[in-house]
Amino acid sequence: MPSGEGADQTSPHRHSHVRHPARHERSRAVIQVAVHAGAIVPLSWLTVDALTGGLTANPIQAITTRTGTAALVCLVLSLAVTPLSGIGRQAWMVPLRRPLGLYAFFYASLHMATFAGLDYGLDWRLIWNTVLEKRYIVAGTGAFVSMLPLALTSTRGWQRRLGPRWRKLHRLAYLAAILAVIHFLWLVKADIRQPLAYGVGVAALLALRLPVVRGRLRSW
Repeated sequence: MPSGEGADQTSPHRHSHVRHPARHERSRAVIQVAVHAGAIVPLSWLTVDALTGGLTANPIQAITTRTGTAALVCLVLSLAVTPLSGIGRQAWMVPLRRPLGLYAFFYASLHMATFAGLDYGLDWRLIWNTVLEKRYIVAGTGAFVSMLPLALTSTRGWQRRLGPRWRKLHRLAYLAAILAVIHFLWLVKADIRQPLAYGVGVAALLALRLPVVRGRLRSW
């Protein structure tokens, strides 16, 4: 066995640390496709159930609940992208934030359309009176209104036009998430475990924005 300075210092263990850019790119592409596919699953499932009569005895309520849940999940996931990519030093994750945010807005729009169109028949006077009477609808409407400017300014063109203000504007996503959790919490009334779980998740993501927390996790 060769030894000394003339020996080959390479080893299978050392070769295992060599990076393979092509493999990493394929993995990232697979993850990106999986994100889009996963975000479309709630809509596909809802469509199948609507066509096959699987929306329970109250289909409007089922559509409202499922679109609202999908919107909240996509919104929380979009908020998780930036802190997780920073802590793990995985900058390739950042582009996933925009599609997840847009999927959240898409499902929130379906949620609002179901409420206004299917449930209240676009009777705006009745809708307005209901909004004023029920606090959970006030919170939900606030969450949707907070998401609207984010969706409208999600393009690179708007990012260039707004400059530093773009980042400040898109902090509204946290306000939208908080209001959405409050909307969910006030809606369910009895079993609040699920909205509380979302609330804990949003609170954790807000904590990850603190430099001291982010620094400790990154060093760990």
